[in-house]
Amino acid sequence: MANGKALNHELSKLFNQMWDMDVNRLMPGKDYTIDLQGKAGAAQQGDSAVQDSAARHLFHNVNEERLKGIKTFATFISLLDNYEASTGVAEVVTPEEIAENNCFLDAILATEVMKLAHEYLLKKNLAKPNLADFKYQLYDIWFQLYARKEGDRPDSCGFEHVFVGETRRGKQILGLHNWVQFYLQEKRNQIDYKGYVARKNKTRPDKDDQVLSIQFSWKGSVKPIGSTFIGVSPEFEFALYTVIFLLAEERVTRETVKIEEYELQMVVCRHGHHIGTAYPVLLGTSSEG
Repeated sequence: MANGKALNHELSKLFNQMWDMDVNRLMPGKDYTIDLQGKAGAAQQGDSAVQDSAARHLFHNVNEERLKGIKTFATFISLLDNYEASTGVAEVVTPEEIAENNCFLDAILATEVMKLAHEYLLKKNLAKPNLADFKYQLYDIWFQLYARKEGDRPDSCGFEHVFVGETRRGKQILGLHNWVQFYLQEKRNQIDYKGYVARKNKTRPDKDDQVLSIQFSWKGSVKPIGSTFIGVSPEFEFALYTVIFLLAEERVTRETVKIEEYELQMVVCRHGHHIGTAYPVLLGTSSEG
């Protein structure tokens, strides 16, 4: 990969441009409010019960009219019920689901955020110039199925892991780094928010923070710490992770960037030609995929 510091500076500049261009992003206090409550207690991956420092939901309210009215959010939400959460269980993709994947990619490719990502990748000779070819490239990276464990049938893809979440043997939560999925699962009482994880230089996050480290339980397991952007559009996250994935040659890439006020380590792991996992880590906390 290119010189570390120069690249970090270049990516910070690019990601801040994307942040400013992200017109579909929901704004804290206006389009949604969060209720942080208490600080999460100690927990291990796979715990089935931990101290609950939050009696109420993390999301106090979200403007669903905006979620349904913005094409990238609406097409994104239609994908969230397309997957079998357990790893080891083969995924079956229907023609209707393929059409939904394509609708979502068409919607995000029409945004300024994804256009900027495409432009940047073109300069690096990492993307196909033709938009239809670039879309095919994105489909392969994010939606092509693969087996998480050698010998299993194809049971996973980058999109499922990062945005929807998976479980392993009912004892471990994998992925699930997206705020919309978290909100919708919480609304159905499928997710139990356990509290926030503080950064070293900020004892407590505030309700306007747009990157959070949190602890939660889902499908009978606890995720001791998971990091997520809050309020951002699907295209913003897609753009960030795609850029880092295509720049990187290593299996695991950690890029330190500053987006707005947030010092982040962007972690992207590859599974061959596909995304294995991708998430932001707020510096000053620790995290896992």
